[in-house]
Amino acid sequence: MKENLLHFIWKLKLFSVNNLCSTLGEKIQIISVGAENFNSGPDFLNSKIEINGQLWAGNVEIHLNSSDWYVHQHEIDENYDSVILHVVWNHDIDVFGKNNNPISTLELKEFVSVELLDNYKQLFNKKKHWINCENSINTIDSFTLKNWIERLYFERLEQKANYFQEVLNTTNNNWEATLFVLLAKNFGLKINADAFLNTALSFDFSILRKVAHNQYQLEALLFGQAGLLGKNIENEYFNQLQSDYNYLKVKFKLVSISKNEIQFFRLRPNNFPTIRLSQFASLYYKFQNLFSEIIEIERLVDFYAVFNVSTSHFWETHYTFNKESKKCTKKLTKSFIDLLLINTIIPLKFMYLKSLGSIDYTSVISLIEQLEPEKNTIIYKFNELKIQSNNAFETQALLQLKNEYCSKQLCLQCAIGKELLKP
Repeated sequence: MKENLLHFIWKLKLFSVNNLCSTLGEKIQIISVGAENFNSGPDFLNSKIEINGQLWAGNVEIHLNSSDWYVHQHEIDENYDSVILHVVWNHDIDVFGKNNNPISTLELKEFVSVELLDNYKQLFNKKKHWINCENSINTIDSFTLKNWIERLYFERLEQKANYFQEVLNTTNNNWEATLFVLLAKNFGLKINADAFLNTALSFDFSILRKVAHNQYQLEALLFGQAGLLGKNIENEYFNQLQSDYNYLKVKFKLVSISKNEIQFFRLRPNNFPTIRLSQFASLYYKFQNLFSEIIEIERLVDFYAVFNVSTSHFWETHYTFNKESKKCTKKLTKSFIDLLLINTIIPLKFMYLKSLGSIDYTSVISLIEQLEPEKNTIIYKFNELKIQSNNAFETQALLQLKNEYCSKQLCLQCAIGKELLKP
């Protein structure tokens, strides 16, 4: 038995509530288990318990053993003076309050079914599994799963919003600048995410506004701040960028990130940082007020139109500065735009509308449900377990489930785990 399971049992009243009695023979009726306390002090607050016909309002403390009360020195902590019931698994000693009056104790092991304990052992067995419930997750009813998926998605949105708020704070609440920084990180994909983020943070957004009307200067700013213009390469385009960047560097007192931060290794040519930076520059050359543009959009087709950008002409025949390749137009693909929508646009729009008090949760779901399901190892594994994803709304929820619950062994806080534990 573990204390977190005891909390779980008490919180959901997963025990026989008829004929409850304390270790002293007092009749106990639970009116309210109380609210779980995640801070210091008793485990459940504002509980209502009837003891021998007398209604008490106060707090409940939970331990594996009664003696833990003294091990944790609650007898000298005034935060525990308002405890009306001590809930334990094993009663090994009587506990007394400050006035030397006995504290009513409920020994739960007498009232918990063997089936629940067996379900717990099965869920948390010591065999190595990808997730604890992989042999039974597909038995969960669709209603429970659907509701949990929706909650998981918005939980993920809230987590992203918390990070976005940190970025917003660094930009002095400039939403346009915040979008620029967050998009830069996403354009870098996994390998160059931090390098692109550092590039975007390495200069004030007002500088970008001053050069955004000139595509050469805009590319020079981004390539230069990314540390990609430090070499000597003999071609006209590179020399122009280098010249423009040297001018901007002096004018705005710029300091680039380390040239070693940007990586080409293990990337497909279309994802080379040179290609992504040029596409990123094209986007801001096309829309100097991108946030104002996207915040008004509601239809998916209009988002695709906004992000319908490609590289500048030089990169149609190059992937790197010094090697020519077969000519092709390098546009942002639909799958790449979907990633931008999933990871930046929809969460930022959610955060902005929520700050205005005008968020429509239905419209958020409707938009992301139109996006194709993501493809990664986590989603593939869930598919193998017969948990199929039909859209990005569901894949985002499953990523949240795996990363924040399964990997952290938080089955007792998961709707699926709770359902599987019920006797």
